Amino acid sequence: MREVYKNNFVGDISDCREGVGDWAVIHACKYPCHRNAVGYDKKISSTHPNYLVLRKKQNLYLNIIDPDKPLFMNPLFVETLNFCNDYCSTPNMKLLFHCNKGDSRAPSLALLHLSKNLHIINDSSYEHAAKEYQKIDRFYRPSRGIRIYLSEHWNEF
Repeated sequence: MREVYKNNFVGDISDCREGVGDWAVIHACKYPCHRNAVGYDKKISSTHPNYLVLRKKQNLYLNIIDPDKPLFMNPLFVETLNFCNDYCSTPNMKLLFHCNKGDSRAPSLALLHLSKNLHIINDSSYEHAAKEYQKIDRFYRPSRGIRIYLSEHWNEF
């Protein structure tokens, strides 16, 4: 786990924990986190109310994978920003963004939060934000799909 900004952490699956106490957690992985939280085995219907997102107290579970094609949906990112906004103003609250490997999805969501909610990195474009973010997180290696998606949809957040 690495702190990318005061009380904002990025990690991989080994850092997964329940958001309780002074921790709020964004679980940016379909398997195992979203699957286990929602309670499905192999597939979930796109009409299920928690198909994309499940919020349970201080946990946000995202049905998000990391493909080379930009197959994402805006509600994943909007709900993440809203969740972060709800907790970032609480004194001493820590936000943990984690995915399976900790190099693409989780740091991309942290980058979005630092740019769009906290305004501590450039938010004029994804490309500018990513360059600034890589200065504070040398492990950031976004997949082709997430780079394309965020680049094309940046101004919608």
